[in-house]
Amino acid sequence: MAFTSAMLAPPPSFAAAPLPIDQGKEWTASAQKDFYSRDQGSRIMPLSWIAALKQPNGEPFMADSLGRYGYLPNKASHPPGLPVGFTVGSGSNGQEIGMNCSACHTRQIEVNGSLYRIDGGPGIVDFQSFLADLDKAVNTVLTNQQAFTEFARAVLGPSPTPAEKTKLGQALQGWYLPYHTLMKGALPTPPWGPARLDAVAMIFNRLTGLDIGPPPTYMIPENIKPATAPVRYPFLWNAAVQDKTQWPGFAGNGNNILGLARNLGEVYGVFGVFHPKKDAWRLLGIDYLHNNSANFQGLDALEDLIRKIGPPRWPWKVDQALATKGKAIFARKTDQGGCVECHGISPGQTRFFEQKTWATPVLDVGTDSREYDILGWTVKTGVLEGAKIPFLAQPLKPVDTAFNVLGLSVIGSILQHYVPVLMKAEDQAQVKGMQSPFTPETESLKDAFNAPAPTTPSYAYESRVLEGIWAAAPYLHNGSVPSLAELLKPAAERVSSFKVGPAYDLVNVGLAVDQTKFDYTLQTTDCSDRNSGNSRCGHEFGTTLSADEKKALLEYLKTL
Repeated sequence: MAFTSAMLAPPPSFAAAPLPIDQGKEWTASAQKDFYSRDQGSRIMPLSWIAALKQPNGEPFMADSLGRYGYLPNKASHPPGLPVGFTVGSGSNGQEIGMNCSACHTRQIEVNGSLYRIDGGPGIVDFQSFLADLDKAVNTVLTNQQAFTEFARAVLGPSPTPAEKTKLGQALQGWYLPYHTLMKGALPTPPWGPARLDAVAMIFNRLTGLDIGPPPTYMIPENIKPATAPVRYPFLWNAAVQDKTQWPGFAGNGNNILGLARNLGEVYGVFGVFHPKKDAWRLLGIDYLHNNSANFQGLDALEDLIRKIGPPRWPWKVDQALATKGKAIFARKTDQGGCVECHGISPGQTRFFEQKTWATPVLDVGTDSREYDILGWTVKTGVLEGAKIPFLAQPLKPVDTAFNVLGLSVIGSILQHYVPVLMKAEDQAQVKGMQSPFTPETESLKDAFNAPAPTTPSYAYESRVLEGIWAAAPYLHNGSVPSLAELLKPAAERVSSFKVGPAYDLVNVGLAVDQTKFDYTLQTTDCSDRNSGNSRCGHEFGTTLSADEKKALLEYLKTL
């Protein structure tokens, strides 16, 4: 570990430290430190491997804590040099690097030369470039003898034996085959760009393409499809109190067990190890925990931390008189330019155990529809064919929806974790007179995955409470509008393209026109191509307000 730590250690940095933003009394320095490094079970590759990889220019792959992709330095990381949200856990090959939710849900913006850190904010990170470059870096080691020799020395020491090198090469090839298969089939052109990813498609692809096929590879490559419905990373403050979550609102939410379902699905998509197998004597007839890296304790701890993250308080001057006028506009009815009917705080469903939530309306407001194509994907179900959760869903067909495969995998894993009984659920019910394998604590899981009804073409997305919305640009679920000021324009008048990066505009409340961090411009489409994945169409609310009313509303939104 000492040798790996030395390779990862960042060079001395003289960059200004980011300024903290007030996110409530519960969000302490110790909570932040835990959030940045808590293991949730993600396993990318052995730590010694990624420390030994090189960029094409010869610099370490992990140089500058992956800052070239927008990831942020974590001064408290162990070993030193890991970015925020990159973790270390024990795997089959010793210490392995992984990710947790803070890697993609920590934001840093730039205003007048100063940096501001916003925990739980949508990451301005280029995840696709990270994935693609990691693929290239490993391929170089496998296809270039000199690169492999240097890699082997870095991993094994200065004088590895031929047998050791052969074993390392075989292990690396074994890692690369599924990884490259996923990247080749899933990464789209044009790319998602910074601040966006197609999370649902990548989870579907990873789970159904790499995890549920026959050993030894576990792959079903034909299940992997291009991930062409990118969305903006959601903000995490208040996420735990919503009664529904995920952009299309398909997931029940609001208590710890539903939070675990939400987060476990994310682990399976972000490098979690998951290889279930049939086992007639195991609860539900499948052993979901047979080869499963999910860290349930870590996931529970992260959900507790998320509950502590408060919405960020606007740290700059506010015109209070103007904001007061904006508050009155916000409180108007929707057809009068107001926001409160969809985005105000109102009681949601009560979850076990007497857990109060906020209502999360799921509405079709004319925005991009591509996400619904992904939700309808069908796949071969592999080892999970015939698997079911009694009293909840029918057995999986040989070809079924990826949505159903994910729901079954998550709920099955959680039930087995909490109810470790070596007996078929049906037999258990007969013997003990039970009506369901769900305990009172896990009963909420019946609402964890609700597939959109296929009969009515509607492309509805969640409408969240707008606390901290000033810090969440770009806007709409697919990040197709750069600022709140642009969002208050009719879709036909919104900018068709804009640069993406951390530079922030305090007047228009969102991304600044000029960006220097990434050389990337997002090209969007209009309402004639609503299904492009990049449409700026929809949400035409507040568009008829006068210029003064819009200015007042923006001022009020800064205060939420």
